Amino acid sequence: MRAKSLFLGDIRFQIRYGFYFLYLFLSVLYITVLYLLPITWREPGAILMIFSDPAAMGLYFMGAIVLFEKSERVLNSIAVSPVRPLEYVISKLGSVGLISTAAAVAIGMSGQVISNPFQFAAAVFLCSCLFSAAGLIIACKITTLNQFIIATIPAELLINLPAVAWLFGYRKSWLLLHPGVCMMKLCSSGSFSAPALLLLICWTTAFTCYAVSTVSKMLKSVGGINL
Repeated sequence: MRAKSLFLGDIRFQIRYGFYFLYLFLSVLYITVLYLLPITWREPGAILMIFSDPAAMGLYFMGAIVLFEKSERVLNSIAVSPVRPLEYVISKLGSVGLISTAAAVAIGMSGQVISNPFQFAAAVFLCSCLFSAAGLIIACKITTLNQFIIATIPAELLINLPAVAWLFGYRKSWLLLHPGVCMMKLCSSGSFSAPALLLLICWTTAFTCYAVSTVSKMLKSVGGINL
């Protein structure tokens, strides 16, 4: 019940502060760009857009959400409530993953890259949760927006460069271990789908567990004291 209430509360927060409007705007923009591209470019273009916007943007949105909750002292209330760190994390990742997946499906349908809807949606949702967990981990450790932006630079490089390199032809076998590459393989419905899904699940689970541990420490020390 607590997890459901947190989840619905996060969705209401995202609607109130324009997250859904921003995703809608970006999705319409990307779909427009897709239709302007040559047909042969649409599939890689759609996959790149899906990776860079609905999936990876979760990192920045999660940072913005946590920093807002810190500034408004929402976390102080959560720290003394029965809410568990796992429930807090699952609510955050699930709510952002839901809107990310919806936007990705719209882009994927426009780019005609969805041949297996379940596999496609699972790949985007897992990747969004992974990147959101990374953003949550970073946001728990900092206090200002400037600090967050600086801290995300290495994360963005590690997230984006290997996946983009693979998409544009740098097909080294070790890159298949990268979660972004796994997502792209699943979205393109090529070979390696089953191992890619398993790897993506493992990456997402690992980052989620680390995020739960980080949130637990943050909630115990919120307000400058150990609770």
